[in-house]
Amino acid sequence: MTKVLITGITGFVGSALARALAAEDVELFGLVRPSADRSRLDGVDVTWLEGDVSVRESLAGMFDWVDWVIHTAGMLGRAGVPESAYHQLHVNGTSNVLGEIEKLDNPPKVLYVSSPGVLGPISGPPADETAPHAPSNPYERSKAAAEMVAHIYARQGLPVVIARPEFVYGPGDWHVLGLFQAIQNGRFFTIDHGRATCHPTYINDAVDGMLRCLKEGQRGQVYHIGGPEPVTFRVLADTIATAVGATPPTRNLPRWLAMAGATALEIGGSLFKFTPPLSRDGVAFFSEDRCFSWQKAHQELSYTPHFDLETGVQKTVAWYRERGLLE
Repeated sequence: MTKVLITGITGFVGSALARALAAEDVELFGLVRPSADRSRLDGVDVTWLEGDVSVRESLAGMFDWVDWVIHTAGMLGRAGVPESAYHQLHVNGTSNVLGEIEKLDNPPKVLYVSSPGVLGPISGPPADETAPHAPSNPYERSKAAAEMVAHIYARQGLPVVIARPEFVYGPGDWHVLGLFQAIQNGRFFTIDHGRATCHPTYINDAVDGMLRCLKEGQRGQVYHIGGPEPVTFRVLADTIATAVGATPPTRNLPRWLAMAGATALEIGGSLFKFTPPLSRDGVAFFSEDRCFSWQKAHQELSYTPHFDLETGVQKTVAWYRERGLLE
């Protein structure tokens, strides 16, 4: 039986990968901090191992008996988090994991879960994996640096593959719940009329693509895993509004005004110790183009996304409603 260890297993992506692998009858190991909430994996047979990717000593011996390692441990961008925290978790954590695995005579294959965000905003056609790193915020900079660590180990012979799933959403996700709630409650506004593009990827497609990277991807290669096509934020907001039974958003702010407001909120949050409802990184996300080509994964790994935006959003809304998170 194939033995798989997942870091970040209690997160949205990590737990979805674990559930998919459990259906394939593999033996699952989850590396978690003692305080981790393990409820996402209720009913899944997981052997829990306590450790912290940021603490090298806690990883000793963790990877000795497994065939595959999926390194998903990470933290999504949010206001108020110092850049050093992203660096510690993403860069040092990745170095610690790969450094321990490198010690082994027969190291397991490793999938490092990165992000297309390492390329920064994209102008022009969808970016492929040859585009240069151009990160634009602390989260992206830390992920780009972690990718460089992974490439160093891959060049030294470690079997590391890099997957870049983009804007993953779906049942089990809490990160974008606020967007759905804001649209339902009439609080969402577009920036520059929602003309910027994003590239939503439904969780089932993301998991399928990442597992293909793990099983069939080549050492040192990077693969974009994206939804069927990029959409504008106007289309995204209208699709969510239809699914939740709300009026499509009509309010709009120019980017400069939204950025000024976010700056003021961040300063206020720092002074008065609250998390600002809007950050400059958030304004950037909703006003910059980010679209990516998944053709390399299609050609080399036979990856094809199957969930269009309308279907994925409807399934996500149904999951939120079942838990009383949406009306």
